[in-house]
Amino acid sequence: MDAMSIENAPAQDPSTDAVRDIADVAAVEVITSAAVHLMSAAAVKCGLAEDAEAQGHLDLDEARKLINALAALVTASAPDIGNQHARSLRDGLRSLQLAFREASVYPDAPGEGPGEKFTGAVS
Repeated sequence: MDAMSIENAPAQDPSTDAVRDIADVAAVEVITSAAVHLMSAAAVKCGLAEDAEAQGHLDLDEARKLINALAALVTASAPDIGNQHARSLRDGLRSLQLAFREASVYPDAPGEGPGEKFTGAVS
């Protein structure tokens, strides 16, 4: 191929690369990755990050939303991703639910905390 042919060759669409890349990723990895992102964000919003309160990151309203989404994802996907993956996600979720309860000035009643409609009461 000469220089003229290379210049006139159609540019590869970056979205094609992205689709090809995501096609190579197993569903369990996508689900786990999404769960880890939700966990990380919820941890910061629950005040678990270093200096979270001083930095203004503590936001229990936002944490509640993230934990609810995480609980729904973990509960719905557990049968499909297998016990090995689901167990660690459930453990992380439970830790966040307990951290939320501890950070709350007025804790929710048992069974009413974030995600508990999916997981049952956490204590």
